[in-house]
Amino acid sequence: MFTGIIAAVGTISTVQSRGGDIRIHIGTGKLDLSDVQSGDSISVSGVCLTVVDLTGNGFWTDVSRETIKNTILLEAKQGTNVNLEKAITLTTRIGGHLVCGHVDGTGTIAGWRPDGRSWWLQIQAPDTLTRYIAEKGSICVDGVSLTVNQVNGVNFQLNIVPHTLAETTLADFKIGQRVNLEVDLIARYLERLFLVNRFAQPASALTEAILRKHGFWK
Repeated sequence: MFTGIIAAVGTISTVQSRGGDIRIHIGTGKLDLSDVQSGDSISVSGVCLTVVDLTGNGFWTDVSRETIKNTILLEAKQGTNVNLEKAITLTTRIGGHLVCGHVDGTGTIAGWRPDGRSWWLQIQAPDTLTRYIAEKGSICVDGVSLTVNQVNGVNFQLNIVPHTLAETTLADFKIGQRVNLEVDLIARYLERLFLVNRFAQPASALTEAILRKHGFWK
């Protein structure tokens, strides 16, 4: 589990083909690895990956075919910068929102322009994810916890403040670029609970009426 608050920008230094999938080495820059060991999880641009070997300047990790297919790691190459965050502990301050590191799909940058000292960002999301994206809700873009400003069909807009630009890879964004998206996990679980009620009809099911009564459904 992560929070979407990026600790460092790393760089993919090596990509090795391994029987249909890949193993990559990531140079971790200023990320403190003193409390990291083999088997730990690190978010790499929003993708939860397992450390398989630590080196003096980074770590090796395996990327499965499933992950390659569903994330921007399909395009992984030497020299690519990535956002890094170590898994949280029970005492971690949650400055962003709860993030699993399980990418739901990729979006495409449709707009990117300065707006005062910040930048205005528009992303086109896959049709399958738009129902989970809400105005003033949370979304994770390449591992970064962000607040949705507006939703227009399959497009949603965000504001990127100067600090985020300076501490993440977002400053390198270009129109047409693909990005990893993870929607708010609360929205996914609410949908699942509602579907269970609709199709299974258990005695104590969560119903649409209950959701409306308590302000979770509009």
